[in-house]
Amino acid sequence: MKRRTTVKCFRRRGPVLALLASAIMAAFGAPSPSPAQPLTSDQAAYRSFVREFRSVALRRGIPEALYDRAFRGLTPDPEVIEKNNRQPEFVLPASQYVTLVVSDTRVNDGRAKLSELAADLKRMERRYGVERYVLAAIWGLETLYGKLRGKRNVIRSLSTLAYKGRRAKFGRNQLLAALDILKAGDITVERMTGSWAGAMGHTQFIPTSYKAYAVDFTGDGRRDIWDNPRDALASAANYLRGNGWVPGRPWGHRVVLPEGFDAGLAGKKSGRTIGQWQKLGLRRAGGGAFPLPEERAFLDLPAGIQGPAFLLRANFRAIMRYNPAHKYALAVGHLSDRLRGEEPALTWPNGIGPIAEPERKELQRLLAARGYDIGEIDGIIGPRTRAAIRDYQAKRGLRVDGFPRQEILELLRSDTRAGDARPE
Repeated sequence: MKRRTTVKCFRRRGPVLALLASAIMAAFGAPSPSPAQPLTSDQAAYRSFVREFRSVALRRGIPEALYDRAFRGLTPDPEVIEKNNRQPEFVLPASQYVTLVVSDTRVNDGRAKLSELAADLKRMERRYGVERYVLAAIWGLETLYGKLRGKRNVIRSLSTLAYKGRRAKFGRNQLLAALDILKAGDITVERMTGSWAGAMGHTQFIPTSYKAYAVDFTGDGRRDIWDNPRDALASAANYLRGNGWVPGRPWGHRVVLPEGFDAGLAGKKSGRTIGQWQKLGLRRAGGGAFPLPEERAFLDLPAGIQGPAFLLRANFRAIMRYNPAHKYALAVGHLSDRLRGEEPALTWPNGIGPIAEPERKELQRLLAARGYDIGEIDGIIGPRTRAAIRDYQAKRGLRVDGFPRQEILELLRSDTRAGDARPE
């Protein structure tokens, strides 16, 4: 402490004495003081936001000590800023999205989880009226049955969203809700982890959804969606029930259209009863009768008249309240049918189809060998793998869509054999 005081004294007398003081400190084994690095504009704006938001949180009833502990040492997350500001380069059409996420691996893993948690899921069905296959499908799509829950500090992610940008209002509302959760003691600051946008746990609840719908299914006094899949699945069931899910009714059906069917009848504006659709010649794929023919539904043709067709009922809209993307809800419905054993993999036009898991891993290894950062070689075609495929397609002069086609794998194999192991 005395040495630090001496340096301050010398610095008041000029740079020469300050340099002498630094030399004396070095002789005694103490490190020379380094000049403070200037804050970037993002860091300065973030710090200002954290100071100003403190009063907002305290008025909300958040204890000072909790707020200070939650923000101690935090800086804005540059990856969150990038994801928040960047427009997606490519949005997968439903055909490719459903093919990627409703894989044989997801189906097999989901069936194993259904067997493991059979008794608990039966209780959830009785309590909330949501069938187990839909719950398992949401779990599988959100986090691959708990394998990909997100490891980011939720307070850091949400405060990064909150301090500026197009999602600032969302970030501030969710940040206050996250602080409320910490105050309630459901989770600690250190264990409150999630995605870049603050979605948390096995079923990826944002904080406001957690506050409204999370439940303590196991009765241990905590609503633990982070590490307890039973609490998370029951919370998802409670969410769906609270957002329009009608017990005992299906989400929809894959259907077969009659020859010469008018595709202009597809779409939400042309909804009619199931019975009326039957009179127009529609029948269930795989045979069987339609339940509840008096319920209204609309026809969906996600890949046009040549692709698979679906009649979507009211419970489909409840799934869309969980995630408003139409293709997400369609994937949940299709995966739930496959988990039940009712449906094979879909056949799409234009040769769209999945490649097997060993081939997906090989594709990732070949991309990694070319210098692409695709993360773990796990066979999961996530954002980084799709970005690498897009870049590779562009360099090869191919149609850029980021989809792991067999032709991409063959080209990568050919390039590797030719010794062209890195992108230009």
